[in-house]
Amino acid sequence: MRIVVASGKGGTGKTTVAVNMALSVGNVQLIDCDVEEPNCHLFLDAELEKVRDVNLRVPRFDMDVCTRCGICSEACHFNAIAVVKGELLFFPELCHACGLCPLVCPEGAIGEGERKIGRIDRGETGSIEFYRGVLDVGEPMATPVIRELKAHLSGRDAILDAPPGASCPVIESLQGSDYCILVTEPTPFGAYDLSIAVDLARRLGIPFGVVINRDGIGDACVDEYCEREGIDIIMRIPNDARIARLYSEGIPFVNELRERKEDFARVFDRIRKEVVG
Repeated sequence: MRIVVASGKGGTGKTTVAVNMALSVGNVQLIDCDVEEPNCHLFLDAELEKVRDVNLRVPRFDMDVCTRCGICSEACHFNAIAVVKGELLFFPELCHACGLCPLVCPEGAIGEGERKIGRIDRGETGSIEFYRGVLDVGEPMATPVIRELKAHLSGRDAILDAPPGASCPVIESLQGSDYCILVTEPTPFGAYDLSIAVDLARRLGIPFGVVINRDGIGDACVDEYCEREGIDIIMRIPNDARIARLYSEGIPFVNELRERKEDFARVFDRIRKEVVG
């Protein structure tokens, strides 16, 4: 079973839910797909080691053969190649590694090389196997790192901490999942961004439920939205000073608050029954 923890915005508590659920159920993989700013490791007692670099295929141009005809530039949908005043320009950050340009070059002047854009790290804590992706600073495309990260999913149950929002990296994290936990907060901003995440999950055809974090700080707008849309609220995490203190110290609160650990275990079992039957 593969569960993705997502949200329509950052700061709602995705990592809180993903880490505490993994620690509550044990014997799972925990995958940090927020490769632009991974932070699950901050709450885990795990020594991390690099598994491998993540590389993109990029074109290599033989300028002694290239005639600057511009066919590769015209074929590139991402504007990574341009021919300006007889000079060929290549912008590697725009290249999506589609492999089209070597196929259309009439002179055979384009080969393939590799460019590093990130890495995959691994660690263990107790019965949890942890992986994270790290996108290199300045790189614009997180999706290839997430795709490579997901290649390390095994047959074990897995909990994936998705990036915030509803963009391409979130879609890549959600692809192939069995269930999506949407984390929100009881505020107008939380309700609006939740509606965006709900629309995405519905479009992808992925079953989902809502976790309200910091329950009690705002108003009833999230409850009213979920009631209108027929969405299950599967868990509420209260606005508890004990939880905030533990979080500020980098301590997963289920390690100290047993009743919360039981709550997460019940939610996990509920999701399994819904997914497996």
